[in-house]
Amino acid sequence: MNKIKEIYNKLKENYMKLNPTTREIIETVIFVVVMVIIIRFFIGEIRWIPSASMRPTLIEGDRIVVERFSRFYKTPERGDIMVFYPPFEQLKNTPWKVFSRLTGFFCKDVAYIKRVIAVPGDKFEIKTDSNGKSTVYINDKPQKEEYIQSEYYDKPCYEGMLCGPIVVPEHQYMMMGDNRGNSYDGRWWGFLPEDRFIGRAVVRFWPLNRLKIF
Repeated sequence: MNKIKEIYNKLKENYMKLNPTTREIIETVIFVVVMVIIIRFFIGEIRWIPSASMRPTLIEGDRIVVERFSRFYKTPERGDIMVFYPPFEQLKNTPWKVFSRLTGFFCKDVAYIKRVIAVPGDKFEIKTDSNGKSTVYINDKPQKEEYIQSEYYDKPCYEGMLCGPIVVPEHQYMMMGDNRGNSYDGRWWGFLPEDRFIGRAVVRFWPLNRLKIF
């Protein structure tokens, strides 16, 4: 404890030796970084869409606002469009990696955006008829998914895919893209643990002619 106090006093002494202008710059930078962390962690952030997996709801180049405050008082619901770290993405917890995730500076961790299809306790199943038309069933009821690109997935269920029937475990979710024929989602990598969620997409604000509140 005395050693820490000694280091602190030494740093403080050196800091006070700096000229006022330098100290003001340092304080401003620290303030900005702290505010960025607070905003990103407690309020939200802006993301852009890099792939076609959520067409037609979101297309490449769309900009969205992702809110993060609702995670403190509610869990994701069916139909929510969520940004998350996929379960196979290894998240390192070194000081620099944590800092980059909190601020967004030089963050290279891969994040996905998909729709919540089934929540904990739901019975999930995909059925494909003889014509190749696929339908999602939740608790044995067919879902009307007007938001998807097509009911013909191009990649129907085969052995090794998670297509059910299966009950979603506690604290896990089934995530799928709206472009079912071109989406690497829970059908391949399984259920998503709830601690992997980053936030919920609430507004598509760019381009302006595609402005929409989700």
